[in-house]
Amino acid sequence: MNYKNKQFCRVRTITTFLVMSEQKKDWKKSISKAANFCTELSQQFMQQGYDVQSIRIVTNPFGEYLNTSSLNEAKADLETITQILNKLELPGLRIRFAIGEATTKHEISLLPDLIKHYGDLCNACVNVSCDEFSVLDNELITESAKAVIRISKITDRGEGNFNFTVNFNCDPLIPYFPASYHRKGLGNRFVIGLETPDLLVKVLDEYNNSATDENHNDRFKGYYEVMTSGLQYHIDDINNIVKDFNNENFIFSGIDSSAAPSKNCSSMVDVYKRMGIEYFGASGTVEASSLLTRVFKSIQNVELVGFSGLMLALTEDTGLAEGTINNEFDIRSLLTYSAVCGIGLDTVPIPGDTSIQKISALMRDTGTMAFRLNKPLTVRLFPVPGLKAGDMTAFESDDLCNCAVLSVP
Repeated sequence: MNYKNKQFCRVRTITTFLVMSEQKKDWKKSISKAANFCTELSQQFMQQGYDVQSIRIVTNPFGEYLNTSSLNEAKADLETITQILNKLELPGLRIRFAIGEATTKHEISLLPDLIKHYGDLCNACVNVSCDEFSVLDNELITESAKAVIRISKITDRGEGNFNFTVNFNCDPLIPYFPASYHRKGLGNRFVIGLETPDLLVKVLDEYNNSATDENHNDRFKGYYEVMTSGLQYHIDDINNIVKDFNNENFIFSGIDSSAAPSKNCSSMVDVYKRMGIEYFGASGTVEASSLLTRVFKSIQNVELVGFSGLMLALTEDTGLAEGTINNEFDIRSLLTYSAVCGIGLDTVPIPGDTSIQKISALMRDTGTMAFRLNKPLTVRLFPVPGLKAGDMTAFESDDLCNCAVLSVP
């Protein structure tokens, strides 16, 4: 029962969703209210033994409150927000800010320069829909691909694309950036996102050390039961802490049960290996991915929000990054696994000279799968200037692992 140790389950984020208006005089009050709420709740979690890594604030679409008539006006407004955020007193907590979704071609065109200047305080997304024939809005996709290329050229090593993604079939209230967005009609809300690869590795180790039956079906049933039990235990505990927290300003909307790996915890590759998969990308990867997705979807007693599925963030997971160096999977593989998991093509480095047409086609393929299979998928690509397929990245961000650049078919 060592999995009950809270060191194996971290609170990756307390994410608040608030509504911003054009009235700049109200911005400080709104942002401070969200930050103070997150700080107080994080203290409750830490008092109960849970590590909290970050607090995040997400707004309604930025075109509803920033002056987007020109780039300079938008930058001036975002500078005001940045100054408010920088003056907040948040002991030991990282704060991240998302300006919500871009809803027009003009707004998308502003994002590269805004991200260049404000980085992690300017996360943003684009939500792409499809028509009655299930054909995606290619104008928004093309404009988004242009933004990806420009971000890669005007930010160091192209790392600014960490703060921009394109969403397909994604609902509001995703706790993880930059896919997060909010809508006015939902009011002020908050959700919780977790980091649990260490927990999954722990329960699988305990199971494998005690299991005697080599029957494949029985072992997979055992994997499902121990991972679900371990995850449910901590989610119930976290949910109870939230319920006991005295809060009147933000409505609790649920938990994203995704494992959400990072550089600072076990790789999801470690989870696959403990399920008998030789390496991520080997035969059996799809089957294991499907089982993991079922685990994350099985959680009870709390509303599931966001992805609540298997997240394969390439340059945020040391094991996946190593897999690119060993040529163990490619972009086609990642698209295949997206059929049974939940995030799409996330933080994938590609050659710096990849064309807008190829990036757009990748987005359309991913989006088509999202709507055809009725699941949330995203595309967050990193065209790396000067690099070709097989070259090693040299990212300097604390959030990113270095890996081999993948070719775009």
